[in-house]
Amino acid sequence: MKNIRGILLLPISLIYGFITFIRNKLFDWGIFRSTKHPLPIISVGNLSMGGTGKTPHVEFLIRLLKDRIKLATLSRGYGRKTKGFILADENASAASIGDEPLQYYHKFKEIKVAVNENRNKGVKKILALEKDIELMILDDAFQHRWIQRDLSILLTDYHHLYSNDYVFPSGHLREFRTGAKRADIVIVTKTPITLSPFERRGIQEDLKIKAHQQLLFSKISYDGFFDIYTHQKTDLKISASTIILFSGIANPYPLEDYLKQYCKEIVVLNFPDHHHYTDKDVQLIIQTYNDQFTTNKLIITTEKDAQRLSTDHQESLLMNCAIYYIPIRIEFHNQDGDILDQVISSII
Repeated sequence: MKNIRGILLLPISLIYGFITFIRNKLFDWGIFRSTKHPLPIISVGNLSMGGTGKTPHVEFLIRLLKDRIKLATLSRGYGRKTKGFILADENASAASIGDEPLQYYHKFKEIKVAVNENRNKGVKKILALEKDIELMILDDAFQHRWIQRDLSILLTDYHHLYSNDYVFPSGHLREFRTGAKRADIVIVTKTPITLSPFERRGIQEDLKIKAHQQLLFSKISYDGFFDIYTHQKTDLKISASTIILFSGIANPYPLEDYLKQYCKEIVVLNFPDHHHYTDKDVQLIIQTYNDQFTTNKLIITTEKDAQRLSTDHQESLLMNCAIYYIPIRIEFHNQDGDILDQVISSII
């Protein structure tokens, strides 16, 4: 049924893809011009519409650079209920700046975090307010070509490579696969713990990596269980008969697989990507928790979802539940992390 739907939608995909193709050509031909800003800029993004692990990769870059250089991140603030430029401060919320920027702000107080749907204006505003910024990371900006970047990083999910996908709505791509040639670095994300040289070569051939590109491979590492109220890492040994996992992310399947080792049964509640939780949603989570006929049960969510459960009222509703979130970290295979560091060091 899914394949039939994709075939039926293919004409629309071709029209959509052709429009984005012409737009890119206007940039290639210099008819549309990209602005060069007076500092190095790194962009991180996808060909697909999400689910590649962009947020933990941005966090990897922040950890790599924050002690070496004055750093800022700029996002459009997807899912926020505000418009225009906002520099994150103690009053920021997921509703005002979006869940991903809020997560960066809470975790990395030494950097500046800003949102603006107009990225050029956003860069200028940050530099006007924070004159000592030396490098900027553009979050989810692979298709944003109005800004010249010194390094363009493209992510693709190991389980859903862009080489096997199609343009929306037949598939999940924002543009034709040929757009990948604009990337300086392609990172295959969410790979298995071990990856053979044979498989690496096969993926390189599938993605048709160009001579000017570096192909790197990363994997997910989970950073323990954190109390959703105190944000402190728990020392408890997690073991449960039932785990209720709720999330509003594009691809929760790696987390589901990871949690299987900690329980006998997983009950999954899936919400749309970047979902803003209502009291009704919270009541559903609590009801699902109460419906489990065991006292040995937990509620688990992602760090990003925890940002969207930050209202005092929603936290008070959940007070009687054992609830934790799990941060994600990125690790690279072999020397791939060192290669990324060397490339970035060359542009600083």
